[in-house]
Amino acid sequence: MTLALPTDYAPMEAKLVAVLPEGPQWQYEPKWDGFRCLAFKEGADIELRSKAGQPFNRYFPEIVAAMQALPVPCCVLDGELVVPQGGTLSFDELLMRIHPAESRVQKLAREHPAVYIVFDLLVDTDGTPLVERSLGERRAALEAFAQKAFGDRPAFRLSPTTHARADVDRWFESLGTELDGVIAKRSDLPYRTGDRTGMQKFKQMRTADCVVGGFRYGTSTDVVGSLLLGLFDDDGLLHHVGFTSNIPRDDRKALTAKLEKLIAPPGFTGRAPGGPSRWSTERSGEWQPLRNALVVEVRYDHFSAGRFRHGTSLLRFRPDKAPAQCTFEQVRHEPAGTLLPRSRVPSA
Repeated sequence: MTLALPTDYAPMEAKLVAVLPEGPQWQYEPKWDGFRCLAFKEGADIELRSKAGQPFNRYFPEIVAAMQALPVPCCVLDGELVVPQGGTLSFDELLMRIHPAESRVQKLAREHPAVYIVFDLLVDTDGTPLVERSLGERRAALEAFAQKAFGDRPAFRLSPTTHARADVDRWFESLGTELDGVIAKRSDLPYRTGDRTGMQKFKQMRTADCVVGGFRYGTSTDVVGSLLLGLFDDDGLLHHVGFTSNIPRDDRKALTAKLEKLIAPPGFTGRAPGGPSRWSTERSGEWQPLRNALVVEVRYDHFSAGRFRHGTSLLRFRPDKAPAQCTFEQVRHEPAGTLLPRSRVPSA
């Protein structure tokens, strides 16, 4: 490609903050639950690149085709690849795309097509790089681009933005646990490639009481490494929903002795843990089931597809809480809106 930006161009990144910044210079956007992606188009040549610079083309053939069909000669876009499912986004369906079999990827692309939610324009349709311009200027250029290029094309969405903190509060209120967080960007700054100084991400932290349905020993140790968390469904079945591992080192030996006295199958009567994920550092997939007697309060940032998306933070044990009180009702939320922005781009 002969575009002004190379295909290994590093995207601008966000710093995680505990408090959302406020002020007229900040632009807010939803934090999308997907894969960050830079999309390069030069004629029929398309390159989709991950945040780490890895090629995405083979995993998202429908987005490649949609980029080729855009009625513009060239562009470089910054956005997020997501897979809609119902009125929300399915990260599980997205993860399934990273599969070695092309036939499997093609099947998933037909059954659950991805959508590219675009939030920045880095190179415009005549090949001019915009990265030195302010976000405010780039956003105006992106909206004009989207009006011309996206139209009703289902593969593309323009990410909504606001400068009003009240709008952000409404996002959290209407979307609840379906909203992964909010991104705040300085509208007066240029695009800061590979930098975190102009963009911040805020995740609303929530708490839930969970039953400890099992535990895993730490890697190469005889003390507890992580607690396996469960919630009861409406039928009284305990489902595995995640884990917590930030157990104080000085407490682990005594806690292990307590846990070992409670070892008894089945631990989970509904969905049970499998082996550790491919991201886990634990060498063994074995876990110890526990009699349902312990309750812990944990802090989490996102719950979807019946589980905590990331590891949770252990806040305290709850001997005052009955295990039967630990239900999905704590994390259930009926959204008043939908996460996915509408397909039609508003008229100027």
